[in-house]
Amino acid sequence: MKKLGLLPRLILGLIVGIILGKVGFVPLLRLMITFNGIFGNFLQFVIPLIIIGFVAPGIGDLGKKAGKLLAITTALAYGSTIISGSVAYFANSVLLKKILPSTLGTIAENSPEAGLLSGYITVEMPPIMGVMTALLMAFILGIGIAIVQGTTIKNFMNEIQTIVEKIITNIIIPFLPLYVAGIFANMTYAGEIVKIMSVFAKVFGIIIVLHYIILLIQYTVAGTLSSANPIVLIRKMLPAYFTAIGTQSSAATIPVTLRQTKENGVNDGIADFTIPLCATIHLSGSTITLVSCSMAVMMLNGMPITFSGMFGFILMLGVTMVAAPGVPGGAVMAALGLLESMLGFGPELQSLMIALYLTQDSFGTACNVTGDGAIAIMVNKIAGFKLGKKVENRAE
Repeated sequence: MKKLGLLPRLILGLIVGIILGKVGFVPLLRLMITFNGIFGNFLQFVIPLIIIGFVAPGIGDLGKKAGKLLAITTALAYGSTIISGSVAYFANSVLLKKILPSTLGTIAENSPEAGLLSGYITVEMPPIMGVMTALLMAFILGIGIAIVQGTTIKNFMNEIQTIVEKIITNIIIPFLPLYVAGIFANMTYAGEIVKIMSVFAKVFGIIIVLHYIILLIQYTVAGTLSSANPIVLIRKMLPAYFTAIGTQSSAATIPVTLRQTKENGVNDGIADFTIPLCATIHLSGSTITLVSCSMAVMMLNGMPITFSGMFGFILMLGVTMVAAPGVPGGAVMAALGLLESMLGFGPELQSLMIALYLTQDSFGTACNVTGDGAIAIMVNKIAGFKLGKKVENRAE
């Protein structure tokens, strides 16, 4: 089972959950609901730790590497992320209304776990602090680390980050397929699974198309600045795209992304600097997925959606994504606090978001790393370099 990747295990969990929900064996369902309750409460407890453990060291690390290129790269990456989230908002504002109306009323009245049996026991795990408190503390500590540049607090926060990474990789990620099985068993038992899955199949289609549109925009801008053919530039990055689909990790794909970026003629020094940095701070594909899925969940549950509310969420998402751990599903884990504090997602909706996000995490990561190549080309031009002669990609 361990040899199976996360995506196959999640799909297996989804299928098993649907089958068990259809069978409707009540004792087993109650056992699964009990596990989901305990796991969900543990997740709520860990969220503030995830925020502090990743945001504070992430901001501190960026501050230490101060410099003109850092500022330029960070601004480009953040701008790309915000534009991607905004495009996702406007596209989904139009498209989701066309695919959701027939199911909106029914699902809004029946949340994924409505009408289900309760678990055998409930274990309360109150978080040590609220989500907004954790965000504020993380920002203060991160900025403080960058300014003071002391080693004591920096080393302490790095160790906190390591502990949280271990919790995610050794506890949360391994048990997610079982958690997903419980979620979909609940939805199937409640009779909502067919409606929800048919709707989100269409949502995933919208997400993939938006990924391609953003990549085309990114490479059109990069190609225009560098007098290069954007289609040729994208084609050179395809090995990185498909590698990311397999690894589900921007960090694990860095060697391939770096090689293909240099193949596109980017200066070696610029590529060596921008690609590892962008693997951490540039998550345009993940932002598209999070915005699209959250809007769909909100519409399905009759929650109000406004541009001001979603744009604030997107702005904060751009900052929080810097803290996303480099593991499959890291982006949605880092965003859980924002989903709760800014969009009002309770444990059930957060669980659904995790399941939905992880189902297509590979494609979001692939969009992220491919976009990193476009950012590198832009930085290469701004730094005064021209694309090398490794590829014949001049525009006619």
